[in-house]
Amino acid sequence: MKRRNFISLAGTLTGGTLLLPNFLHALGNKPNLITGEEAVVFIQLNGGNDGLNTFIPYSDPLYIKYRPALALGKDSVIGKNKGMAFHPALKGFDKIQQDGNLSVIQNVGYPNPVRSHFRSQEIWQTASDSNKYLTNGWLGRYLDLQCDGHQPTAGINIDSIDNLALRGNQPNSITVKNPNRFKHQKSENEMLSLSGNPQLDFVRKIAQSIELGSEEIQNALKKNKENSEYPKSQLGRNLEWIGRLIKGDLNSKVYYTGQNGFDTHDYQLGKHERLLTDLDEAIYAFYHDLRAADILDKVTIVVFSEFGRRVKDNGKGTDHGTAAPMFVIGGNNKGKVIGSNPNLSDLDNGDLKHEIDFRSVYASLLENKLGLSSSQIGILQPKIAGLF
Repeated sequence: MKRRNFISLAGTLTGGTLLLPNFLHALGNKPNLITGEEAVVFIQLNGGNDGLNTFIPYSDPLYIKYRPALALGKDSVIGKNKGMAFHPALKGFDKIQQDGNLSVIQNVGYPNPVRSHFRSQEIWQTASDSNKYLTNGWLGRYLDLQCDGHQPTAGINIDSIDNLALRGNQPNSITVKNPNRFKHQKSENEMLSLSGNPQLDFVRKIAQSIELGSEEIQNALKKNKENSEYPKSQLGRNLEWIGRLIKGDLNSKVYYTGQNGFDTHDYQLGKHERLLTDLDEAIYAFYHDLRAADILDKVTIVVFSEFGRRVKDNGKGTDHGTAAPMFVIGGNNKGKVIGSNPNLSDLDNGDLKHEIDFRSVYASLLENKLGLSSSQIGILQPKIAGLF
């Protein structure tokens, strides 16, 4: 059987009970070999979030000119700072910034941008150039170097599908839709050892990841009860689980989750407000949870989307664009607005020109939070000064 078919059979568990053969016990339990207390949590806004209506250049007359149907007035935006302000739904973001724990990185993108959702997400998840294709993700490459061999829960993806960002040569991450239901039962099958066949042994490692990961996740969850302060949205539940796993000493280095629905070609005003409200409530609850546990300085939250939207609205919404802001919360970031305000008078065929390459943000995360030189995984862009 081909390796990709093995993976389709043994890769992602999305809930329920898992039956595994006893041969996995012959592989042996490895101790947690990740070092350091830092963790990074990635929240991906799927669909292309409208950055201009998230962190808003409200004082620029061109913003009003280009967006007659969507522009938010200066009396409605919040957290005004040097011509920029938050969408009124982002009250929690505003409070976090006032606390000095939120940095905004403006005009983030990459050269020769691609407006395809799938391809642009792939570029962000692999940290490739727009004309190059990589099979492993940037975090997967990091975990391959960071882990001593195979470590099942070095990365946690809370989703129903695997994430390319975490794919590496070794299965050092695990995808789970509902950690509460992520349990296994051992079968009475005959014990088997590793076969010596690389493809077969790779899939056995994946199966081992599911078994050992299940045990570690359940042990971490037992240390913390559910928190009623989180909203009942999907993102709220996902971040609550991540908070419980971090507080339960799972000691994963990277966590990944996302929020869908940001492809707002029409009826954007109402849709975007609801999306940002859900985002804000979930992140603020997570932020408050980490602060209460006195671990906010050890956890860095990164919020991003695969691209922004066009500067000019289409009458009801916005179409696929290029550069957009990223948000970094916690991790002892310096609480700054990094980069220039969006330059609406100097566009590239109607789109914002990117000022900061997203891989420079990754370089800062790797070198300041994850203890690895970014060049070791092929990221050559310089890290951003002043983020941490």
